[in-house]
Amino acid sequence: MAIAVPAVGGQPVLILKEGSQRSKGREALHSNIAAAVAVAEVIRTTLGPKGLDKMLVDSLGEITVTNDGATILKNMDVQHPAAKLMVQISKTQDDEVGDGTKTTVVLAGELLRRAEELVDKKLHPTMIVSGYRKAEEEAMRVIAQIAKPIQLTDKETLKKIAITSMNSKSVSDAKEHLANIAVDAVLRIAEKRGEKNYVDVDLIQVIKKQGGGALDTQLIMGVVIDKEVVHPGMPKRVENAKIALLDTPLEIEKTEIDAEIRITNPEQMKAFLDQETQILREMVEKLAKVGANVVICQKGIDDVAQHFLAKKGILAVRRAKQSDMEKLARATGARIVTNIDDLTPQDLGEAQLVEERRVANEKMVFVEGCKNPRAVSVVVRAGLERAVDEIERSLHDAFKAVGTAVMDPRILPGAGATYVEIARKVREYATKVGGKEQLAVEAFADAVEIIPKALAENAGLDPINVITELRAVHTKQDGFVYGVDITTGKPIDAFKYGIIEPANLTIQAIRSAVEAASAILRIDDVVAAAKSSSASKGSEKKESEKKESESSD
Repeated sequence: MAIAVPAVGGQPVLILKEGSQRSKGREALHSNIAAAVAVAEVIRTTLGPKGLDKMLVDSLGEITVTNDGATILKNMDVQHPAAKLMVQISKTQDDEVGDGTKTTVVLAGELLRRAEELVDKKLHPTMIVSGYRKAEEEAMRVIAQIAKPIQLTDKETLKKIAITSMNSKSVSDAKEHLANIAVDAVLRIAEKRGEKNYVDVDLIQVIKKQGGGALDTQLIMGVVIDKEVVHPGMPKRVENAKIALLDTPLEIEKTEIDAEIRITNPEQMKAFLDQETQILREMVEKLAKVGANVVICQKGIDDVAQHFLAKKGILAVRRAKQSDMEKLARATGARIVTNIDDLTPQDLGEAQLVEERRVANEKMVFVEGCKNPRAVSVVVRAGLERAVDEIERSLHDAFKAVGTAVMDPRILPGAGATYVEIARKVREYATKVGGKEQLAVEAFADAVEIIPKALAENAGLDPINVITELRAVHTKQDGFVYGVDITTGKPIDAFKYGIIEPANLTIQAIRSAVEAASAILRIDDVVAAAKSSSASKGSEKKESEKKESESSD
């Protein structure tokens, strides 16, 4: 419909294009809240160890079965703009701390649901946002008070953090094994920068191979290259490897200028070919002279060069990915060289073993046993492709959770304990705020209790009884450590039972949830442009191209 306003003389003035849609005021607010709450309700049933999975089927019929919040929201293909905001906060949470995406979305949805009740009581949205902001700052103070510092040498605590992050995943049978891998991998790549530790989980290479079981997943103190040895005459296993990393081809490169060579007899032709062979031989001689017995090349390796390398007993791999080369440099201590003439013995990396192995019917080269690897690899195994994907998602959460704890070494009790304590303290704080904002602060306190409530509901427990008992025990000294036992419904000491989370995970979840709720509450007008025919044709074209590319693969 065209949106028009009356003008002088009664003639309407068209403001928006024909086909545009507009909703404003209370209607727009309720529509946005309803969409955001609907997304939160989808995620809510996946929360906690007893949470259920979602089956997602895309437009091409591809199936994904998971209860990972970020994956669910990414594959849901939501259309409503407010719902897309919820997807964005889950992505932010996933990028920042890797875990807690479900908590963030569920919390944002509950904040909006409580806010809707206050709007119906004639409380202005900006007043609600202001109250939420004050409650958020109080929550940050509570977290600072109850957070417990940890030492990075305390691997047992880090392992509990990893297990807690994987508790809601379908890999519970192998979570101890995967948690050990996650902790060892993160501690290997952690580095000190000034006074703080820094962890880049991209330095953990994850190779997925179908076959075997989850317990066959292994950590390699080095790098796995998804390539094979280039020549059958080369050794397939090299111990005490001296590794040369080359970002230059072992080939005769074509010149940039056109030249004409006149050859009049066979001897000249032979001399020309012999010169090419001599250049390649000299390249290989240079590699052997500096002591390299393994060559990993980012570019191509000529057949003649392969022959000379094989005669020298050098194991070679060609066309390695740039990301693998960078990880190899960090893992082995080698320097990536772009000119063979510049190669020195100091540029070589070291590894106890370089070996070609067959994994899931594919040949791969393992570079392992590095002295002090700053990059590591994890080979993920499982019987089904979807199980492999789920283990990878679980490990990603574990890597990020442990990495977050390494960078900010403070922990909080899990099992909903932190949120019950925040709710208690924020309610006390609300009386000091006074006025209409007090209602919003109290609504925030009620909203954060959705986390222990959802944990209880998903475990088939009575959430009212659970919350009542938790509130009672939290009034006692050191009661803040008590969360919900999803088996009995009774309060348990989360620290004692090893249910712990990094402090930064909860901080980021609360901040992202308040940010999203505030953004949606402040919208009082939604103007949706009419879809152009070219846009719809473009989406149809993209869909057909995607189908064609997948069928060709």
